[in-house]
Amino acid sequence: MPCVISRYDSDPLAGDWRALRNGRSTPHEATIGLVVEEITTGWCGAVVAVEKAGGMHVVHLEDRRGVVRAFPLGPGFHLDGRPVTLTPPTAHTRAALQQARQAASRTASGSRAVAGATARVARGSRLLVEGRHDAELVEKVWGDDLRVEGVVVELLDGVDHLPAYVDEFRPDPTRRLGVLVDHLIPGSKESRIVAQVIDGTRYGQHIKVLGHPYVDVWQAVRPARLGLTAWPTVPRDIEWKRGILAHLGWPHNDHIDIAHGWKRILGTVHTYTDLEPALLAPVEELIDFVTVDDAQMRS
Repeated sequence: MPCVISRYDSDPLAGDWRALRNGRSTPHEATIGLVVEEITTGWCGAVVAVEKAGGMHVVHLEDRRGVVRAFPLGPGFHLDGRPVTLTPPTAHTRAALQQARQAASRTASGSRAVAGATARVARGSRLLVEGRHDAELVEKVWGDDLRVEGVVVELLDGVDHLPAYVDEFRPDPTRRLGVLVDHLIPGSKESRIVAQVIDGTRYGQHIKVLGHPYVDVWQAVRPARLGLTAWPTVPRDIEWKRGILAHLGWPHNDHIDIAHGWKRILGTVHTYTDLEPALLAPVEELIDFVTVDDAQMRS
């Protein structure tokens, strides 16, 4: 009987030949702090946020250098070398995270948290910001502080409306106005309007207007949070926000795309450390200005 020499040590068809080498993908909840690897790009990072944007869930992964990238939630990830399908956090997990945040000793702004504090009755003083994105960013970082202090944030819808707002509000020693203005640099239209309000009305001493040098509040978010070394320069003939979204490779055709893009950017902000100092300083100073004790205001 002829001798047959096999080139295999064992029967190649033995066992479950259809099984994947690393096992089949299993569902796993995308909890904050979970470290996973995105298979296609090899990006490895900890989950810092999960949000719904553009009709789909997105997970934000922060690598060891502090750079954050967003990926569609679902299959395509490795956890400890095993394939997983990331799923949104359950209601129970979200509730536990909220309790943990409430028990933390610091707020997102870095202030000492006041355990068991309830929102104070609103003061007469107000904090004004130019637009919705400014208000959402201020709320995310300073919201806990503002509720404890009883400070209401209102939208100005552009610095052009500041003179009319001041005339209607009529600030006084117990009803101060703190105003945050975009692109407040010498010689700008914004600076001329501010000078008109502060120097040209009888309310100037009860108003403090501070600003940041950025074209838009988006730039106050550290670019590293989006995987950038710096915010890109957008040509003057292109709408700034659409130009930024195009540079990031995100949809940028209309106001809906802009709104979704901002939500993704805002999702990378968790504490004051994610913002530029040029925004932190004026916001803190304005909050101090509108929260002076009533007795001090009258003196």
